[in-house]
Amino acid sequence: MRWTALLLLALAMFCSYIFMDILSPIKDLMQETRGWDSTSFGRMQGSEVFLNVWIFFLIFAGIILDKMGVRFTAVLSGAVMLVGAIIKWYAVSDSFIGSGLEQWFNTHLNWGPLFGQEWLDILPFADGMPASAKLASCGFMIFGCGCEMAGITVSRGIVKWFKGREMALAMGSEMALARLGVATCMIFSPFFAKLGGSVSVSRSVAFGVVLLCIALIMFVVYFFMDKKLDKQTGEAEEKDEPFKVKDIGKILTDSGFWIVALLCVLYYSAIFPFQKYAVNMLQCNLTLTEPGADSFWASSSVTIVQYIIMLVVAAAGFASNFMKQKGPKYGLLAISIIALITYCYMGYMRQSAEAIFAVFPLLAVLITPILGSYVDHKGKAASMLVLGSLLLIACHLTFAFVLPRFESSPVGGIAVAYITILVLGASFSLVPAALWPSVPKLVDSKVIGSAYALIFWIQNIGLWLFPLVIGIVLDNTNEGVTDPTKFDYTWPLVMLACLGIAALLLGLLLKVIDKKKGIGLEEPNIKPEEAPTAKAEA
Repeated sequence: MRWTALLLLALAMFCSYIFMDILSPIKDLMQETRGWDSTSFGRMQGSEVFLNVWIFFLIFAGIILDKMGVRFTAVLSGAVMLVGAIIKWYAVSDSFIGSGLEQWFNTHLNWGPLFGQEWLDILPFADGMPASAKLASCGFMIFGCGCEMAGITVSRGIVKWFKGREMALAMGSEMALARLGVATCMIFSPFFAKLGGSVSVSRSVAFGVVLLCIALIMFVVYFFMDKKLDKQTGEAEEKDEPFKVKDIGKILTDSGFWIVALLCVLYYSAIFPFQKYAVNMLQCNLTLTEPGADSFWASSSVTIVQYIIMLVVAAAGFASNFMKQKGPKYGLLAISIIALITYCYMGYMRQSAEAIFAVFPLLAVLITPILGSYVDHKGKAASMLVLGSLLLIACHLTFAFVLPRFESSPVGGIAVAYITILVLGASFSLVPAALWPSVPKLVDSKVIGSAYALIFWIQNIGLWLFPLVIGIVLDNTNEGVTDPTKFDYTWPLVMLACLGIAALLLGLLLKVIDKKKGIGLEEPNIKPEEAPTAKAEA
């Protein structure tokens, strides 16, 4: 039953991850059909976490979780996500065009830069921004509140069901399935937008809305499962320690907290905002020739086939982690690798930037459980942080300087893109697997809940700011470029690589502090001597 509970929670997050990036693979279509330039697109994408950062909703979500418990908060988060998604869908639908609401947004929320300084033009609304982008930002803000609430609630629910059992494996599995939502979004968002030969971006968002309805149903089913668990155990619903304002001073004076918090914001700011522009970046750096309309590779059925193959890659690779016998283990790995090669070949034949970037989470799905288990049993968390940062830097610099050199080589360019994207996905697994288990070793256990809340809040600052900054840099370095597939992404990618360099320096500093103070970051989370003690206590 605990694995069923995990599946419900993971599927709900899978659906939320799909909606989170639902417009990312169709950025070019948003510019062509709704007039969103890169700056407007960036403002809308960054608005997702605006309320979490500036209204401190993330802190309030923690308080709600503590006071009301996992069950109530899960259903509430699902409902909030759905409301925000419906508003965003209406904003990009044809019904919004010419409506009184569109006229209102055209004349309102025309904010300028903070304090009149151009370099502080970082608000989610701005003069000249399309009305549809403004309303979509409002909906995305509401969705973001529900999504962050769901994230902390799902983690708490997993702790409840897997306490004393396979907790690290459960969390790794949930993370892997949720990230598969990114690949699903990259494949199906353009599919629905172009379905039937006519372009309609609202169809893609409607697809995401339907999935969030399913996510809400998953949370409702989980509500009754969790309630039944409490009846069977006779225990009251377990709740977290509340966020305490007085803890802030103690946390902010802890050097370990600042290193982890800065590492978190730097690393995630170089990944999640990039995802929102990655497809357009590939469109601008690869020579892609659409197959003929009567070709199999241009048909809608090829999308379904390719997605099924992707699921085979993920399922076989993930399952191989749990096979103890070498025969089944390596057999599943072979199936996963063959399916991955087949998927990549189909992406090449389709000449689709969306399908190419969709491989991003596949390697992460394969190795996340391995890395989590390695940190649990072998340690080396600080070294993983350093390695992950190095891979991050190498990938962004490759996208900036190497990939454009292969623009005239259709095969070479796509090969470089596939390899770099897969390595970036591996980096995306390395850092979180090492970062989050390290927090309890760096921060006083009495304030660990408050420390996590603050780290998430600081992380959200980067997730709000950098989608907007990327859009501004993109527009300022491509003045006069009107074709959304002809942008030069060099400077935005260099900026993201610089974030990786800063994260690398912090990772090295963390290794020095660990060696000097003996914090134990390089030591395994599960120590051999702990087992007899646990048995004695039992």
